[in-house]
Amino acid sequence: MTHGLDVALLVGAAVLLIAVGAVRLSTRLGVPSLLVYLAIGVAIGESGLGIRFDDAELTRVLGFCALIVIIAEGGLTARWSTLRPVLGLSLMLSTVGVVVSIAVVGVAVHLLLGLDWRLALLYGAVLSSTDAAAVFATLRRLRLPPRLVATVEAESGMNDAPVVLLVILLATPALGAHPWWQEALLVVYELVAGAAVGFLVGLGGRWTLRRAALPSSGLYPIAAVGLTVLAYGAGTVLHASGFIAVYVSGVVLGNARLPHRAAILGFADGLAWLAQIGLFVLLGLLASPGRLDNALLPAVVAGLALVFLARPLSVAVAAAPFGSRLREQVFLSWAGLRGAVPIVLATIPLSERMPGADRLFDAVFVLVVIFTVVQTSTLAPVARWLGVVAPAEAAELRVETAPLERMGADLLQLEVPSGSRLVGVHIDELRLPVGAAVTLVLRDGTGFVPAPDTRLKVGDSLLVVATERVRDAAESRLRAVSRRGRLARWFGESGDDREG
Repeated sequence: MTHGLDVALLVGAAVLLIAVGAVRLSTRLGVPSLLVYLAIGVAIGESGLGIRFDDAELTRVLGFCALIVIIAEGGLTARWSTLRPVLGLSLMLSTVGVVVSIAVVGVAVHLLLGLDWRLALLYGAVLSSTDAAAVFATLRRLRLPPRLVATVEAESGMNDAPVVLLVILLATPALGAHPWWQEALLVVYELVAGAAVGFLVGLGGRWTLRRAALPSSGLYPIAAVGLTVLAYGAGTVLHASGFIAVYVSGVVLGNARLPHRAAILGFADGLAWLAQIGLFVLLGLLASPGRLDNALLPAVVAGLALVFLARPLSVAVAAAPFGSRLREQVFLSWAGLRGAVPIVLATIPLSERMPGADRLFDAVFVLVVIFTVVQTSTLAPVARWLGVVAPAEAAELRVETAPLERMGADLLQLEVPSGSRLVGVHIDELRLPVGAAVTLVLRDGTGFVPAPDTRLKVGDSLLVVATERVRDAAESRLRAVSRRGRLARWFGESGDDREG
């Protein structure tokens, strides 16, 4: 027993390290990392090293766990200032757009492949969700307008919830036991209740973390991620959507000025990478390469219907009330990336032993591989062709907060980035509120106590001590000066947190 565990740990650690190293290689080659992870899973599976794995139920459970972490990271890193203007469009894409996509793909698959309506609609449901991991990993490397990035990221964070509910509904043998309007009301309830649960958990967690002085800074990231998982658990216990609860709680927590916020986001990012690696390797391990040849035709048919019919139509319908420009709609259509989520969703009918589920899983696996290569490799050229590339911007000011409980104060740490209007500003021109002061400047590896006429330079690290009462005002003033300079108030700059 012990020897088997040792071997499993050895293989697991080796796979993890190879996957981590493969990220750099895939970035250089321009190949999506998720394909590398899937290839690793296939390589160690039954057609490679001979490890046989066919437990669809376990894959489904572990896949849901991974999606919780990935969606939580997406919520924690989403900035409300960029999310708010696109919330309506993202919600429409995540609901109405999903319904349109399911209908179009379902009709196409039914007519062209001769599948029964239930299985055809299941194809549409499984493929209707954009993948959070693929979207976050791909779009954040491109220079795009924040509005477009926020729209696609918010959609990918929110559309998992309704899609999971619809896939489970279609894959359940009891489908049709209740009138359609009861099923529709149930889906609406689960989404609304899940959002409410996530909001309440986020508010409670924000209040607690801002006031709790934990004995170690490393506990704050654990607590923050734990709160998002708590939101999922609370939502599912209340028969609400746990996935939407995770995303909403993550957004609330991520936009709060929490202690050690940078550490929280870094920890969540690392966990999300680990979840992606484990999930894609596991899905590659579950796949049977010997069956994939037979899945090529249904994969191509469903993929073409999805990319060139369902996605553009769903974007057009969802964007109609918001007056989005045609070029933005075209890019949103092409940026609807699929990744692990459709493959995980395909394990639901597989675990239910639904007829045709094997072929559905294989077709989705092949589709994800083919269209991920095509779409991710062409996103940048398509963005340039459509003219939606954003100009380069100065890095947003990042302020790290640590509580000083006994002093009733907080320690703010920040670094002056290139392009910031803080460069050239004297310390006394910061005009920090009474109760806040710059206590130390670290420049070129040397720390010194600044004088009122000390002029800030690029790369300077500042330590600011502020009482709890003026902590938020001091942070807002620093952000305002970083954006608009010493006359920030004259320009009406408030310094709201909108980093991203």
